[in-house]
Amino acid sequence: MEISTQILQQYFGYDSFRPNQASAVKNVIAKKDTFVLMPTGGGKSLCYQVPALALDGTAIVVSPLIALMKDQVDALRANGVSAAYMNSSMNPLEQNETFHQLKEGKLKLLYVAPEKLSADNGSFLNLIKGINISLFAVDEAHCVSHWGHDFRPDYLFLNGLKRQFPQIPIIALTASADEITRQDIIKQLNLQQPTVLISSFDRPNIKYFVQPKQSVLSHIIQYLNDHPNDSGIIYCLSRRGTEDMANNLKENGINAAFYHAGISSLERAQIQDDFIKDKIRVMVATIAFGMGIDKSNVRFVIHADLPKNIESYYQETGRAGRDSLPSEAILFYSNADVMKLKKFAVIEGNEEQSTLMLRKLQQMTDFAEMQKCRRQYLMEYFGEPHPGNCNSCDYCLSDFENWDATIDAQKLLSAVFRLKERYGKNLIIDFLRESKGAKITDYMRSLPTYGIGNNADRTYWHNLIKQLVINDFLHESNEEFSVLKLTEKSKEVLFNKKKVNLQKVKELAKAVTVAEIETSYPKNEIAEHPELFDELRVLRRQQAEKENVPPYVIFSDVTLLELATYLPNTKEELNQISGFGAFKIEKYGGIFLDLISDFCTRNNLSSKITEKTPKKQSAPKKANKYEAGTYTTTFQMYRAGNSIEEIAKIRNLSITTIQGHLANFVEVGTIKPSELMDSNKIDPVIALAKSQTLTSLKAIKDELGEEYSYFEINIAVAFYKWQEKQKRGL
Repeated sequence: MEISTQILQQYFGYDSFRPNQASAVKNVIAKKDTFVLMPTGGGKSLCYQVPALALDGTAIVVSPLIALMKDQVDALRANGVSAAYMNSSMNPLEQNETFHQLKEGKLKLLYVAPEKLSADNGSFLNLIKGINISLFAVDEAHCVSHWGHDFRPDYLFLNGLKRQFPQIPIIALTASADEITRQDIIKQLNLQQPTVLISSFDRPNIKYFVQPKQSVLSHIIQYLNDHPNDSGIIYCLSRRGTEDMANNLKENGINAAFYHAGISSLERAQIQDDFIKDKIRVMVATIAFGMGIDKSNVRFVIHADLPKNIESYYQETGRAGRDSLPSEAILFYSNADVMKLKKFAVIEGNEEQSTLMLRKLQQMTDFAEMQKCRRQYLMEYFGEPHPGNCNSCDYCLSDFENWDATIDAQKLLSAVFRLKERYGKNLIIDFLRESKGAKITDYMRSLPTYGIGNNADRTYWHNLIKQLVINDFLHESNEEFSVLKLTEKSKEVLFNKKKVNLQKVKELAKAVTVAEIETSYPKNEIAEHPELFDELRVLRRQQAEKENVPPYVIFSDVTLLELATYLPNTKEELNQISGFGAFKIEKYGGIFLDLISDFCTRNNLSSKITEKTPKKQSAPKKANKYEAGTYTTTFQMYRAGNSIEEIAKIRNLSITTIQGHLANFVEVGTIKPSELMDSNKIDPVIALAKSQTLTSLKAIKDELGEEYSYFEINIAVAFYKWQEKQKRGL
C-alpha cells in the first residue's frame, strides 16, 4: 500500500482518494508545483495535508481567514496530527510559543495569514529560511488575482515565495476561478511547469431553484418551518437587510442570528462559533460571512438578494452539502436587484474593471432569467460541458408548453427598430403600452408602432423581452443604463417572416421539500433508526462542547448516518465506517459503541456491518432520511387526529420511528409533552436526566422501572432539552 493511502486511512479514516486528490498528493510528494481547482466540499485540504504528513518537515499553509485556520487545526488535532496556526488573534507570547514549536520541528502543518507573510517587509519568511519546510500551500488562491472575485492585495506578496524557496513545492488551491483567473494565479505565484488539476464543478447533491422575489420573508419562514432540524445560511445584500431578516425570523420562533462587517470582530467570532457548533440554526449574513466556514452539515443556502457574479454565487451555494448529502440552493430574483448592483459595479476611473464587473453581473442575471438547465449553465460558465436535463434544478423539474410568440415578438422588435435601438426595456414597454409619460416624446407618439402593445400588461412584456434575449432574438447591452439591440435572428423575424416559437412555464417547480426528495431514494434500513441518529448527534455535540470544537470536527453527519444504519458493535467494525481512522477509533470508539449497544439492546437489534460495502470515499452517498420533511409529514398526520399506530401503518414506518418524530417536536417546543404522556411522570424523568453526565434512556428506565415506557422517558427528556434551550436563549 502506498504511503499516501496509508496516511489517508490512519489519520482521516478513508480508504481511497476522490478524483484528482490522488494526482495532487502524488505530485506534491514528488516536490512539483501544482494548481488544484476543486469545488467547495470536494476535499481540497487533503491535497496538501496528506503530503505534509508524508514529507519531512513542516508544511506552511497560507489561509485568508482566522476561523478557517482554527477549524482546520482543530480537525487535524482531532485526527492526531500536530498542527498550529499563527494570526492576529494570538498575543505575542502565544505566537512565540508556536514559533518555538516550529523551530523544534514539532509541527507537521502551520497555518498563517497572508498578512503574516507580508508584514515587516517579509521578516517571517526570513525567519523560516533555516527551518525544514516541506511545502507551501496557498488556499483560496483566487485572492492573488485581480481577475478573481475576491482579490486581496496581501496575497501579491506571495509571488516572492518561489524566488526565495526555489526547491520547495507550491500547491495553489481554489474552489472557483474562470480560465483567465486560473492563468493569472499561476503567473502571480510563479509556479514552475505546474500540473493543473481541474475537478468537475458539478455538485450533484445540491438542487438549484430560482424564484420570483415576492413575499420573500413568508416564503423563507415557510421553508424553515418545513425543515425544522436543518441548518443553513441566508445571504442578504445589505447589513440592514441581514438585521431585519434575522429579527423577523426570531419573532417567528426561528433560532437565527445576523452577521456582517459592521459588528465588532469579537461579536462576529462568537456568532460564527455558535453557528458552526450548532448553537445557532440559521445564519443571516452579508458576503462577509462564509469564506472560512468548514461546516459540513449546512443543508440549505438561500439568497434573499442577487449575488454580484457567478463565482460568488457558486462559492456561496457550495457551502451547502459539503458532506455530500442532499441540500438546496434557493435564489430570490428581481430586476430591481440588478439595477442596484449595476451602480456598485461601476468603478470611477477604472473602465476596464467596470466593464468586467458589469459583464459578470450580466452573466449572473442571465443565470437567474434563463430558461435552460441551471446546472448546465453553471458548468459551462466554468468551462465544463454538461448535457443539461439534470432533473435537480427548477427548470428541469418544471412543466413547459410551446408557445407561438411571433406576432407579439414582431411588435416588440419593431418598436426597438423604430426607436433606433437607443432605449432600455422600460421605455420600450411604455412606448408599446401607449404611455402618456414625459419620457415619451411627440416624435415617438407619431410612430406607427406606438401603443400596439396595449393588449398585454407590463409583466407580460418584461417576460417576453427576457425570453427573446435568452433565445438571441434581442441583445441587452452591458452599460450601466442598458439598451435593447437587434440581432441577426431578430432581423429575420422582422424582414423574412421567421417564426418565433418559445416555451412558457406551465407549472414552475419551487424549492422542493425533503419529503419529496425522500421518495426518490430506496427505502432501506436508514429510515428505521432516526432516534439513534438523534442520540448520536447529542453525543457528538456533548463531546464537541467538552473539547470546544465544532461538532463536525468530531464526526460528519455522513459518519453518524452510517453508524445509525449499520450498528457496529466492535472497534474492528468501526473500521468499516467512513470517518473513523485509527486515532478516532481509539479516542471516540468506546463512547459511541456504548451508545449504539444501548440502543440495540433496547430495540432488540444487532450489527448490520456485513451489509455494508467496503468503505470507499467515492461511493455514492445515501440520502439523509432524517431530514425534516419526514418529520413534518408525521406532525401533520398527528395534528389531523391520527394515533401513533395509525401514522406508523399509513407511512409504513415503525412505531418507534414515529415516536422519535414526535419527541423531536417536543424538543423544539411545537408539541407539549402533556399531549403525549401523563404530566405527573415528567419531573421524575427530568430529575434523573439532570443527574447524568450523558443522558441514557436505559439508565433512567432501569431506575424508574416498568411503570415508565421508553417513549415516555424519551418525551420527558425531549422536554428537558427544550427547557435547557430556553434558559440559554436558543
